Amino acid sequence: MANFVLVHGAWHGGWCWQRVTAALQQQGHRVFAVTLTGLGERAHLLSPAITLETHINDVLGVIEAEELHDVVLAVHSYAGMIGTAVADRLGDPALAAPHGAQPLAATRQTRIRHLVYVDAVVPKPGESWSSTQSAATQQQRLSAAQASADFSFPPPDPEVFGLKDADHAWVKRRQTPHPGKTYQALLDFDMHRLAAIPRTFVNCTQPALPTIEPSRLRVRDPRFWDGAWLPNSNIIELKTGHDPMISEPAALANILLDCAA
Repeated sequence: MANFVLVHGAWHGGWCWQRVTAALQQQGHRVFAVTLTGLGERAHLLSPAITLETHINDVLGVIEAEELHDVVLAVHSYAGMIGTAVADRLGDPALAAPHGAQPLAATRQTRIRHLVYVDAVVPKPGESWSSTQSAATQQQRLSAAQASADFSFPPPDPEVFGLKDADHAWVKRRQTPHPGKTYQALLDFDMHRLAAIPRTFVNCTQPALPTIEPSRLRVRDPRFWDGAWLPNSNIIELKTGHDPMISEPAALANILLDCAA
């Protein structure tokens, strides 16, 4: 039995993982689909006080409260920022390597067994979620947040995620505004400690969401994270849109099961 923690991206909630959760539970695994503060069924908590740190603590709280070990942590889109932070903070300090050295291999039970970036942001230390996005996108989102009463920005049409028909309608009616203070919050982490954890990047290509393109390029770059990224990492392509947990749940569930093996 494996432990899966699933973290949604912007504008979504734990609801978006329903199909993947069902597939994993049918195989006898434990699955925790976190809903971040201010989103999904927790939208009533939306406020300007919500930050990236709030969302990091949401996920850490589930892992700690459920006393989970050997977790397959799957993070979607914006939640790449969260997964990076969580894996770094729960990583074994002994696995961090000095600058320029290779990370040591894990030899005992770990909190995070595998980190799966599902078409997600993969940051560098000191970056924010907004860092890899165009100036126009940044201005649009910040302007919308400043104009709102709760410093949030509204969801896009799910068409940009490649969703159609019933799936499009389902996501459109369930999306909620995203807390704006998460957008420019800087994240520091030890990339060598994180690189000791096996990582998979799920690259969703049809259609490919433009804001994820910088991360798609990074995960293939041997210089990324000062050369620490490529070892112990993997890329899997899915010919679907940005919400594979909705458009290709069986395929995504199989990827997660392989990561737990």
